[in-house]
Amino acid sequence: MKKIVVIVLALVLLSPVIASIGGTQPAAGEVLQSDKERITSPDVLTDEQALLVEGNSAFAFELYQALRGEEGNLFYSPYSISLALAMTYAGANGETAQQMADTLHFILEQARLHPAFNWLDAELARRGEGAQGKDGEGFRLNIVNAIWGQKDYEFLTEFLDVLAENYGAGLRILDFISEAEKCRVTINDWVSHQTEGCIEDLIPEGALDELTRLVLTNAIYFNAAWEYPFNKGMTIDELFYLLDGGQVTVPMMRQTESLGYTDGEGYQAVELPYDGGELSMVILLPASGSFKAFEAGLQAQQVSDIISSLQATRVTLTMPKFEFDSEFSLKDTLDWMGMPIAFSPDEADFSGMTGNRELFISNVIHKAFVAVDEAGTEAAAATAVIVGTTSIPVEPPVEVTIDRPFIFLIRDIETGAILFVGRVLNPST
Repeated sequence: MKKIVVIVLALVLLSPVIASIGGTQPAAGEVLQSDKERITSPDVLTDEQALLVEGNSAFAFELYQALRGEEGNLFYSPYSISLALAMTYAGANGETAQQMADTLHFILEQARLHPAFNWLDAELARRGEGAQGKDGEGFRLNIVNAIWGQKDYEFLTEFLDVLAENYGAGLRILDFISEAEKCRVTINDWVSHQTEGCIEDLIPEGALDELTRLVLTNAIYFNAAWEYPFNKGMTIDELFYLLDGGQVTVPMMRQTESLGYTDGEGYQAVELPYDGGELSMVILLPASGSFKAFEAGLQAQQVSDIISSLQATRVTLTMPKFEFDSEFSLKDTLDWMGMPIAFSPDEADFSGMTGNRELFISNVIHKAFVAVDEAGTEAAAATAVIVGTTSIPVEPPVEVTIDRPFIFLIRDIETGAILFVGRVLNPST
């Protein structure tokens, strides 16, 4: 069964004002297409590409710092969150837009940010040709977007054009006012279909009501085999040491390969490429007894420096198999990180969507699951924004034994984009 990361963001209308879209009204479920088609080869300068990835990475690890107080294991997709909120940001103005840009590290101005996201999406879509997935089928890195709007409610053409040109999504017409529960089922069915039945009931009961005006959905699914799979016959039960001094017995995989490796004061780092060599998992292993201090200082520049220092090294790697769920709300987190106005019914300004200031984000829910075993990794992300390789050296291998809490990330090697971030405190949970 495929495993899923789920993020739900709710943006609702405070006052149920009905306005005409103009002309003949689409029937419920019909797609209101922008006159614009998606730009398949966006003109994005190299420095703009770098600024987008740099900003997304900064947000990824600031979000980690905001979430690390959560108990237990942790897993999320900063890319999915940034992408979904970028679509929402396209309709933000004034201080609302400024707070979102500052919090999300959207360094580029609006006119350049959305084409940059389009460029990155196109780059990621090229990954994995001829590569294998964890399940023996083909490599998958699938990213899809859709927008769902209230029937007869007026959305600005300029807003729809930005989403059509850069995110490939037309506006699907629904009637939240009269049929909120039916709309919820329709959106959830679409998400389920896009994720091959892996995400069911993305939007929970009661999340949509007569005040809902717009839902933006994004889904990411990732399934990749290791470039160097672990031999199942080498997996044995061994001890994993917990932060509280306890220990658990878990299946530990073992291999000796040429992998990216570096170490520094208080840590080791190792990179495991996926089949095709285009994406990788980077594992950060703090020294025994120093996890909390290492975690507290973790930030994007440090991670970038570590990745830059990775060198092909003969490594004997021992690491646990793991799979776990992670769930938390992001509303308070994003508020605390610096964008409270977006959640304020009285102050939010998403007038770039409709021409008025009736919309605000009401809640953000994030659910996640990741599975790692001898064959590879399976992970995914779904977001709904509800409005309303190298030769082997001759020296002995370096020993990396991951028998204590660690942090990991999944990244696109060429662009440097970080798709997923997680930590494992207890692989048996």
